[in-house]
Amino acid sequence: MEKHAHGTPKTQVFGFVLSLVLTFAALFVALKTSLSFNVIMWIIGILAIIQAALQLFMFMHLRDGEDSKAQTINVLYGVFIAVVTVAGSIWVMSFGNM
Repeated sequence: MEKHAHGTPKTQVFGFVLSLVLTFAALFVALKTSLSFNVIMWIIGILAIIQAALQLFMFMHLRDGEDSKAQTINVLYGVFIAVVTVAGSIWVMSFGNM
């Protein structure tokens, strides 16, 4: 059987450190800036999307394996379902009393 490399320890540590940097950046923006609430939420959301992508590629090995195209499609489908579920829930809760 052929073994697939799941990243070297150097790339794993780099991904971990980058995740910590993104987390502390979000914390700094939330606690130490005087930006408006909407700007802070947008910055934190963008940092969260970047960190989720980092996690998928560095630790979940999205591009590794024989069928990486199918894995990518499955992840995109999962993201689509999550967005539809959250947006639908917000829509129902927002307009439920009308």
